[in-house]
Amino acid sequence: MSYSVGQVAGFAGVTVRTLHHYDDIGLLVPSERSHAGHRRYSDADLDRLQQILFYRELGFPLDEVAALLDDPDADPRAHLRRQHELLTARIGRLQKMAAAVEHAMEARNMGINLTPEEKFEVFGDFDPDQYEEEVRERWGGTDAYRQSRERTASYTKEDWQRVRHEADELTRRFVALMEAGEPADSGAAMDAAEEHRQGISRNHYDCGYEMHTCLGEMYVSDERFTRNLDQARPGFAAYLRDAILANAARHTS
Repeated sequence: MSYSVGQVAGFAGVTVRTLHHYDDIGLLVPSERSHAGHRRYSDADLDRLQQILFYRELGFPLDEVAALLDDPDADPRAHLRRQHELLTARIGRLQKMAAAVEHAMEARNMGINLTPEEKFEVFGDFDPDQYEEEVRERWGGTDAYRQSRERTASYTKEDWQRVRHEADELTRRFVALMEAGEPADSGAAMDAAEEHRQGISRNHYDCGYEMHTCLGEMYVSDERFTRNLDQARPGFAAYLRDAILANAARHTS
């Protein structure tokens, strides 16, 4: 049985453009073509795509993924064992980092000395104090929490408006990339992710690449944040997470 590029994109949760790119670079070449020249993917192709997406989720660059999968001496079971080891290691790192991570939205709660009228003017319907108790309980003892409180304690209404404007502009930039069909691991999307990281470091607390990837994971693991981000466009939280992971891999590999 074979599948169209649209069907495979739907199965795997990737874009058609991503599959075209994988074909163009020889990473995932469909086994068949229809009489009209359209790509048709076999079950074996789907197995390879699953392996590709495993490694991409772990932050491997595409050229390294190709080298791993095209190794003639590789055992499929060895791939699974390696991926299990890598995933287990990542889970351990995430667990260690969890206590030191704050979500960018939550960072806005810290040190905001605005009147109710000013809060509404800056944040609209979002209440910046809503999660303050949870934030303090989960991360009150971390360096990131203290650093964010110190930086934002003197922020004026104009400062918060600037922070909000920067965030909104970056969101619009990401949405435009999504609507243009840019893969999350494209240069443009990774550049936007890097700007996102630098904005956190500039406005709230020092955010390295490992912490940034933890934030990205939180965007999709906590439904409150996913729901908030996806207001800009359905799937935005996952796209942002994927761009953050790709950007981190680009800078740390």
